[in-house]
Amino acid sequence: MAASPGADAERSPTPFDHAERRIWSGKAEAYARTYALLCAHPAPFLLDAADVGPGSRVLDVGCGSGTISALAAGCGATVHAVDAEPGMVEATRRAVPEAEARTARLPELPYADDTFGAVVGNFVLNHVGRPREALAELRRITRPGGRVAVTVWRSPGAPGQALIGRAVQAAGLTRPDWLPGLAPEDDFPRTPEGLAALLDGAGLLGAECSEVVWEHRCDPDTWWAGAERGIGAIGQVLNSGGAQGVVAARRVYDELCAEFRAADGALALPHAALLAHGGA
Repeated sequence: MAASPGADAERSPTPFDHAERRIWSGKAEAYARTYALLCAHPAPFLLDAADVGPGSRVLDVGCGSGTISALAAGCGATVHAVDAEPGMVEATRRAVPEAEARTARLPELPYADDTFGAVVGNFVLNHVGRPREALAELRRITRPGGRVAVTVWRSPGAPGQALIGRAVQAAGLTRPDWLPGLAPEDDFPRTPEGLAALLDGAGLLGAECSEVVWEHRCDPDTWWAGAERGIGAIGQVLNSGGAQGVVAARRVYDELCAEFRAADGALALPHAALLAHGGA
């Protein structure tokens, strides 16, 4: 039976999805050198929540630089990986040659129902226009009895998450018009209760959510470089005022870094994420 026009419209990319593709195009290398190091922290907890181990057949959705895929392969799992950005797929192939990595985007993944025993998405829900629909797709491709585990950034964020945003705001930089947020009907509270409810609404069973809190240590220039290279929404806001705006924000950033500077000169940045899992 042919799909109805209404169903096609529901699954078409949102303005948020289109903006995400623009933001991340060509950013794989810059991401690997900067924010990938931050996002790696929840990886072992995510795999534990999905019960990934020897013999597991696991899908890493939004594979990025391959951190989750590499860890899953090291656990003896059979790993498949997808990302909407081709550069990320290539990075994962280089990092984890044994993984089957391909370009695909949520909420339409090229797998049959009940394909995987575990599906994990490390911060991928932050980058899709319809998070509930994306989770329903993850549930669809997970076999009965399998597990889906995901992370998102908590909101309000921990102080380390707000550092560059504070500098950008003080410099008078604002979100560009072409960069939309999620539509209100697709958004959800970035709290343990809000994320667990999102999993429930997507049909996942026994959803649970907890916080993961850590201190990310890095060089101040490395932390700044991610945003300066245009990674994420904060990178777009930082660059919205051109070179002059970047210089103004960097001046404030250098002052604010004193709040987080450790004895060795590195930044010690508190971060907090949410980790949720549920059964198919």
